[in-house]
Amino acid sequence: MRMLHTSDWHVGRTFHGADLLTEQAAALDHLAGLVREEAVDVVLVAGDIYDRAVPSAEAVRVATTGMRRIREAGAELVLTSGNHDSAARLGAFAEFAAAGGLHLRTTVAGIAEPIVFGGGGKPGAPVVVYGIPYLEPETARHALGIDDRGHTAVLTEAMRRVRDDLATRPEGTRSIVLAHAFVTGAAACDSERTIAVGGVEQVPASVFDGVDYVALGHLHGPQVLDEHIRYSGSPLAYSFSEMAQRKSVFLFDVDEGGIGEVRRRELPVPRPLATMRGELDELLAAPEYAQHVDSFVSATLTDRVRPVDAMRRLRERFPYAVHLDWEPDGAETTALRYAEAVRGRSDTEIARGFLEDCRNAPPNDREEALLVAALEAAGKHDPGQDGEQR
Repeated sequence: MRMLHTSDWHVGRTFHGADLLTEQAAALDHLAGLVREEAVDVVLVAGDIYDRAVPSAEAVRVATTGMRRIREAGAELVLTSGNHDSAARLGAFAEFAAAGGLHLRTTVAGIAEPIVFGGGGKPGAPVVVYGIPYLEPETARHALGIDDRGHTAVLTEAMRRVRDDLATRPEGTRSIVLAHAFVTGAAACDSERTIAVGGVEQVPASVFDGVDYVALGHLHGPQVLDEHIRYSGSPLAYSFSEMAQRKSVFLFDVDEGGIGEVRRRELPVPRPLATMRGELDELLAAPEYAQHVDSFVSATLTDRVRPVDAMRRLRERFPYAVHLDWEPDGAETTALRYAEAVRGRSDTEIARGFLEDCRNAPPNDREEALLVAALEAAGKHDPGQDGEQR
C-alpha cells in the first residue's frame, strides 16, 4: 500500500487579512494530482482541516471539494481533528462517510478502533491506521479515566490503548498512528496556535513507541524527528516566519518488510512571500523588487518621517502587500512613563507630542488646524499655554 502524509490544511485561514481560499483550493487540487500520479492508496491528514471550529460555508466547500477530488483520484482518506477543528462537527456522520472512503477519527472512544486496510505485513496481515484526535488535556483525562494531567499523560494513555489493540491483531500487522501534538525536539513557527497548558505543551517522542509510522500534525514546518516520526507541515505558508520552508508531503509504502523508504515531495507555491526594507520611495522604484509584484509582501519602512498613507501607496506597486512596519533609521526609542510624558504640559502640547511621536515629525499645517479645531470643540485647547495660537 502507498500512503501520503499531510496535515494542517487550515482551510478558511487568512494571511494578514488576505483571503486564501483560492490558494488552498489549488493546494488540495495538487494533492489530488499527486495521488493520481503516485497511485496513492491512502491519504493521512493529521488534524486542523479547518482553521476554526465553525468554518464558513465557503471553507467547507473548498475542503469537501478537495477531499472529493482526492477520493476520485483513487485514494481513501483518514482524517483526525486538530486543536483548530471542532471534533464534534468534523466527525458528524463519520459512519456514513466511511462507506465512501472518508474515515474520520475525532473521538476518544475511537482511538483504539483502527481503520483496517488489506495488504502489507505477512500474507493476509492488515495495515491498521489509528487516529488520535487533538486531546485537550483537562477534558481528555476525564474521558480517558486518568488522574494525571497534561499532554504527556493523555497521549500516553491514548497510545497505551493503541498498543493494547495492536497486540490483538494478526502477526505481521503494520501500524500507522495519526496524532496532533507538539513533540519535543520539533521546531515551531509563528502561525501555530499554542496548546500550552500550565506552560507545558511538548510531549516526548517515546510516547509513540511501538508503531511503524507516526504521522504528526500541528507544527507547520516539515520535519523528521525520527525515521518513523514525522511532521508533514502545512501545504501553505501561514506566516512570514515560514518563508524559507519548502512545503511538502511524505510518501511511503507499507509491505511485508514494513515501512519502505519515506520520500518527501515538495509542493508548489501558489503565491510566494517576500520581505523588504527601505524608504518607501525606494521600494516603489527599485528595479530589484519587480520580482515581488505578485507576492505577499511584508515591508519595513525606514523613512525618518512616517509616510502618510503608506500601505495604499505600497499596494500601487505590490497589490498583495499585507503587512507594514515603520522603523526609522537612526531613531532612538526611550521608555517614558505616562506621568512623565504629561507633567506640566497642556492638552494641546500633549496631543502635538503624540502626533510627533507617531510620525517622528511635528504636525503639518493641515494637521495642526484639525488638531486645534478638535481640541477647541472639546473645550481643551489653551492657546496661552505655549505662547502661540497655531
